[in-house]
Amino acid sequence: MHWPELRARCRLEEDAAILALNKPAGISVTGERHDTDIVRLAQEDGETLYPVHRIDKVTSGLVLLAKDLTAHGQLTRQFNKRTADKCYLAVTASTGLPQHGVIDLPLSVGRKNRVRIAAPRETIARADDGPASATWSVARRDVLAGKNYPSRTEFTTVLRGEAHTVLAVRPITGRRHQIRVHLAWIGHPIAGDPLFDRSGAYPRTHLHSWRLRLDAPWRDSAELVLVAPPGPDFWTAGTTRLTDDPDALLARAAHA
Repeated sequence: MHWPELRARCRLEEDAAILALNKPAGISVTGERHDTDIVRLAQEDGETLYPVHRIDKVTSGLVLLAKDLTAHGQLTRQFNKRTADKCYLAVTASTGLPQHGVIDLPLSVGRKNRVRIAAPRETIARADDGPASATWSVARRDVLAGKNYPSRTEFTTVLRGEAHTVLAVRPITGRRHQIRVHLAWIGHPIAGDPLFDRSGAYPRTHLHSWRLRLDAPWRDSAELVLVAPPGPDFWTAGTTRLTDDPDALLARAAHA
Protein backbone atom coordinates (compact mmCIF):
# COMPACT_ATOMS: atom_id res chain seq x y z
CA MET A 1 0.00 0.00 0.00
CA HIS A 2 1.48 3.34 -1.07
CA TRP A 3 0.76 6.49 0.92
CA PRO A 4 0.47 8.94 -2.02
CA GLU A 5 -2.19 6.75 -3.65
CA LEU A 6 -4.12 6.19 -0.41
CA ARG A 7 -3.91 9.89 0.45
CA ALA A 8 -5.22 11.02 -2.91
CA ARG A 9 -8.01 8.43 -2.99
CA CYS A 10 -9.27 9.11 0.54
CA ARG A 11 -8.72 12.87 0.91
CA LEU A 12 -11.87 14.80 1.86
CA GLU A 13 -10.47 18.18 2.85
CA GLU A 14 -7.09 19.73 3.51
CA ASP A 15 -5.59 23.03 4.56
CA ALA A 16 -2.31 24.14 6.11
CA ALA A 17 -3.28 22.67 9.49
CA ILE A 18 -5.35 19.52 8.85
CA LEU A 19 -5.92 16.58 6.55
CA ALA A 20 -9.31 14.82 6.61
CA LEU A 21 -9.60 11.35 5.08
CA ASN A 22 -12.44 8.97 4.30
CA LYS A 23 -10.73 5.81 5.56
CA PRO A 24 -11.65 2.39 4.17
CA ALA A 25 -12.53 -0.37 6.62
CA GLY A 26 -9.54 -2.60 7.40
CA ILE A 27 -6.85 0.08 7.83
CA SER A 28 -5.74 1.32 11.25
CA VAL A 29 -5.24 4.99 12.04
CA THR A 30 -2.21 4.54 14.32
CA GLY A 31 -0.60 2.24 16.86
CA GLU A 32 -0.75 -0.95 14.82
CA ARG A 33 2.08 -3.16 16.06
CA HIS A 34 1.92 -5.93 13.46
CA ASP A 35 0.52 -4.13 10.44
CA THR A 36 0.71 -0.81 8.63
CA ASP A 37 -1.38 2.19 9.66
CA ILE A 38 -2.10 5.63 8.25
CA VAL A 39 0.30 7.55 10.49
CA ARG A 40 3.16 5.11 9.82
CA LEU A 41 2.53 5.05 6.07
CA ALA A 42 2.65 8.84 5.97
CA GLN A 43 5.79 8.97 8.11
CA GLU A 44 7.58 6.45 5.91
CA ASP A 45 6.81 8.73 2.95
CA GLY A 46 8.16 11.80 4.77
CA GLU A 47 4.90 13.33 6.05
CA THR A 48 4.27 13.78 9.78
CA LEU A 49 0.62 13.64 10.85
CA TYR A 50 -0.95 13.72 14.33
CA PRO A 51 -4.28 11.89 14.77
CA VAL A 52 -6.91 14.16 16.33
CA HIS A 53 -9.13 11.17 17.13
CA ARG A 54 -9.21 7.48 16.35
CA ILE A 55 -11.68 5.10 14.82
CA ASP A 56 -11.35 1.33 14.94
CA LYS A 57 -9.57 -0.55 12.18
CA VAL A 58 -12.84 -2.25 11.20
CA THR A 59 -14.68 1.10 11.03
CA SER A 60 -14.70 3.11 7.82
CA GLY A 61 -15.09 6.83 7.36
CA LEU A 62 -13.95 10.20 8.57
CA VAL A 63 -10.53 10.53 10.18
CA LEU A 64 -9.07 13.93 11.06
CA LEU A 65 -5.30 14.40 11.28
CA ALA A 66 -3.35 17.51 12.22
CA LYS A 67 -0.22 18.65 10.43
CA ASP A 68 1.24 20.52 13.41
CA LEU A 69 1.04 20.31 17.19
CA THR A 70 -0.71 23.66 17.61
CA ALA A 71 -3.72 22.57 15.55
CA HIS A 72 -3.58 19.14 17.16
CA GLY A 73 -3.90 20.65 20.63
CA GLN A 74 -6.76 22.95 19.63
CA LEU A 75 -8.73 20.07 18.12
CA THR A 76 -8.05 17.30 20.63
CA ARG A 77 -9.13 19.56 23.50
CA GLN A 78 -12.59 19.69 21.93
CA PHE A 79 -12.83 15.90 21.97
CA ASN A 80 -11.64 15.85 25.59
CA LYS A 81 -14.23 18.47 26.57
CA ARG A 82 -16.95 16.67 24.55
CA THR A 83 -17.67 19.74 22.43
CA ALA A 84 -16.84 17.94 19.17
CA ASP A 85 -20.08 17.10 17.38
CA LYS A 86 -19.68 13.69 15.77
CA CYS A 87 -22.08 11.25 14.14
CA TYR A 88 -21.71 7.70 12.84
CA LEU A 89 -23.83 5.42 10.69
CA ALA A 90 -24.40 1.85 11.83
CA VAL A 91 -26.27 -1.13 10.44
CA THR A 92 -27.56 -3.57 13.03
CA ALA A 93 -28.29 -7.20 12.19
CA SER A 94 -31.66 -6.82 13.92
CA THR A 95 -35.01 -5.06 13.93
CA GLY A 96 -37.26 -3.62 16.62
CA LEU A 97 -35.33 -0.54 17.66
CA PRO A 98 -37.34 2.63 18.43
CA GLN A 99 -37.17 5.77 16.34
CA HIS A 100 -34.97 7.43 18.97
CA GLY A 101 -32.87 5.86 21.68
CA VAL A 102 -30.43 6.67 24.46
CA ILE A 103 -27.98 4.06 25.76
CA ASP A 104 -26.69 5.29 29.11
CA LEU A 105 -24.51 2.40 30.26
CA PRO A 106 -21.10 2.62 31.99
CA LEU A 107 -18.17 0.80 30.40
CA SER A 108 -15.27 -1.06 31.98
CA VAL A 109 -12.24 -2.94 30.71
CA GLY A 110 -12.15 -6.64 31.55
CA ARG A 111 -9.90 -9.58 30.81
CA LYS A 112 -7.72 -9.42 27.69
CA ASN A 113 -8.38 -5.66 27.58
CA ARG A 114 -11.95 -6.21 26.39
CA VAL A 115 -14.45 -3.39 26.80
CA ARG A 116 -17.76 -4.40 28.38
CA ILE A 117 -20.72 -2.93 30.21
CA ALA A 118 -19.83 -2.44 33.89
CA ALA A 119 -22.90 -4.33 35.10
CA PRO A 120 -24.48 -7.78 34.60
CA ARG A 121 -26.36 -7.99 31.32
CA GLU A 122 -29.58 -9.01 33.07
CA THR A 123 -29.64 -5.73 35.04
CA ILE A 124 -29.87 -3.56 31.91
CA ALA A 125 -33.34 -2.00 31.90
CA ARG A 126 -35.21 -0.44 28.98
CA ALA A 127 -37.57 2.43 29.77
CA ASP A 128 -39.93 3.56 27.02
CA ASP A 129 -40.04 7.34 27.01
CA GLY A 130 -43.00 7.46 24.62
CA PRO A 131 -44.27 5.58 21.59
CA ALA A 132 -41.06 6.13 19.62
CA SER A 133 -38.28 6.60 22.18
CA ALA A 134 -36.46 4.47 24.76
CA THR A 135 -33.57 4.65 27.21
CA TRP A 136 -31.34 1.78 28.37
CA SER A 137 -29.62 2.12 31.75
CA VAL A 138 -28.59 0.27 34.90
CA ALA A 139 -29.23 1.17 38.52
CA ARG A 140 -26.25 2.46 40.45
CA ARG A 141 -26.46 -0.52 42.84
CA ASP A 142 -25.93 -2.92 39.93
CA VAL A 143 -22.68 -1.36 38.69
CA LEU A 144 -19.80 -3.77 39.32
CA ALA A 145 -16.93 -2.87 41.60
CA GLY A 146 -13.84 -1.46 39.97
CA LYS A 147 -13.08 1.39 37.60
CA ASN A 148 -15.86 2.26 35.19
CA TYR A 149 -16.53 5.05 32.73
CA PRO A 150 -19.93 6.75 32.35
CA SER A 151 -20.88 6.43 28.67
CA ARG A 152 -23.80 7.72 26.65
CA THR A 153 -24.83 6.96 23.06
CA GLU A 154 -27.82 8.47 21.27
CA PHE A 155 -29.31 7.14 18.04
CA THR A 156 -32.01 7.83 15.47
CA THR A 157 -33.41 5.14 13.19
CA VAL A 158 -33.16 6.19 9.55
CA LEU A 159 -34.11 2.97 7.74
CA ARG A 160 -35.94 -0.22 8.71
CA GLY A 161 -35.46 -3.38 6.66
CA GLU A 162 -36.72 -6.92 7.00
CA ALA A 163 -33.59 -8.03 8.86
CA HIS A 164 -31.51 -4.86 9.34
CA THR A 165 -31.80 -1.36 10.79
CA VAL A 166 -29.75 1.67 9.73
CA LEU A 167 -28.99 4.12 12.54
CA ALA A 168 -27.48 7.59 12.82
CA VAL A 169 -25.49 7.37 16.06
CA ARG A 170 -24.01 10.13 18.24
CA PRO A 171 -21.48 8.98 20.87
CA ILE A 172 -21.82 11.74 23.46
CA THR A 173 -18.82 10.30 25.28
CA GLY A 174 -15.97 8.91 23.20
CA ARG A 175 -14.94 5.65 24.85
CA ARG A 176 -13.10 2.89 23.01
CA HIS A 177 -15.55 0.55 21.21
CA GLN A 178 -18.43 2.50 22.77
CA ILE A 179 -20.96 2.28 19.94
CA ARG A 180 -20.14 -1.36 19.24
CA VAL A 181 -20.44 -2.46 22.87
CA HIS A 182 -23.54 -0.38 23.63
CA LEU A 183 -25.53 -1.71 20.68
CA ALA A 184 -24.43 -5.31 21.23
CA TRP A 185 -25.31 -5.33 24.93
CA ILE A 186 -28.86 -4.12 24.31
CA GLY A 187 -29.30 -6.96 21.82
CA HIS A 188 -28.66 -5.14 18.53
CA PRO A 189 -25.08 -5.89 17.41
CA ILE A 190 -23.59 -4.14 14.39
CA ALA A 191 -23.62 -6.35 11.31
CA GLY A 192 -20.20 -7.88 10.73
CA ASP A 193 -18.67 -6.72 14.02
CA PRO A 194 -15.91 -9.26 14.83
CA LEU A 195 -16.39 -8.64 18.55
CA PHE A 196 -20.04 -9.66 18.62
CA ASP A 197 -21.17 -11.11 15.27
CA ARG A 198 -19.81 -14.59 14.58
CA SER A 199 -22.22 -15.36 11.73
CA GLY A 200 -19.66 -14.86 8.97
CA ALA A 201 -22.45 -13.37 6.85
CA TYR A 202 -20.82 -9.95 6.38
CA PRO A 203 -17.49 -9.18 4.69
CA ARG A 204 -17.08 -5.94 6.65
CA THR A 205 -18.21 -4.22 9.85
CA HIS A 206 -21.08 -1.86 9.09
CA LEU A 207 -19.96 1.09 11.20
CA HIS A 208 -18.99 4.34 9.48
CA SER A 209 -17.63 7.65 10.85
CA TRP A 210 -19.91 10.01 8.96
CA ARG A 211 -19.95 13.63 10.18
CA LEU A 212 -17.79 15.86 12.37
CA ARG A 213 -17.99 19.51 13.41
CA LEU A 214 -15.22 21.29 15.33
CA ASP A 215 -14.14 24.85 16.04
CA ALA A 216 -11.18 25.82 13.84
CA PRO A 217 -10.03 29.36 14.71
CA TRP A 218 -7.44 29.47 11.93
CA ARG A 219 -10.12 29.20 9.20
CA ASP A 220 -12.22 32.08 7.84
CA SER A 221 -15.39 30.26 8.89
CA ALA A 222 -13.84 29.46 12.33
CA GLU A 223 -15.12 25.90 12.08
CA LEU A 224 -14.59 22.56 10.41
CA VAL A 225 -17.69 20.83 9.06
CA LEU A 226 -16.71 17.49 7.55
CA VAL A 227 -18.82 14.78 5.92
CA ALA A 228 -17.57 11.39 4.69
CA PRO A 229 -20.11 9.53 2.54
CA PRO A 230 -20.01 5.73 2.95
CA GLY A 231 -18.80 3.65 0.05
CA PRO A 232 -21.03 1.21 -1.85
CA ASP A 233 -19.90 -1.72 0.33
CA PHE A 234 -21.57 -0.11 3.36
CA TRP A 235 -24.98 -0.28 1.70
CA THR A 236 -24.86 -4.03 1.05
CA ALA A 237 -25.21 -6.07 4.26
CA GLY A 238 -24.34 -9.64 3.36
CA THR A 239 -26.59 -10.30 0.37
CA THR A 240 -29.08 -7.53 1.23
CA ARG A 241 -29.06 -4.24 -0.62
CA LEU A 242 -30.16 -1.78 2.06
CA THR A 243 -31.17 1.11 -0.20
CA ASP A 244 -31.12 2.05 -3.87
CA ASP A 245 -30.83 5.75 -3.04
CA PRO A 246 -28.12 6.35 -0.42
CA ASP A 247 -28.08 10.09 -1.06
CA ALA A 248 -31.77 10.47 -0.18
CA LEU A 249 -31.33 8.36 2.93
CA LEU A 250 -28.34 10.40 4.07
CA ALA A 251 -30.26 13.63 3.50
CA ARG A 252 -33.04 12.35 5.76
CA ALA A 253 -30.50 11.21 8.35
CA ALA A 254 -28.78 14.60 8.35
CA HIS A 255 -32.12 16.33 8.86
CA ALA A 256 -32.98 13.97 11.72
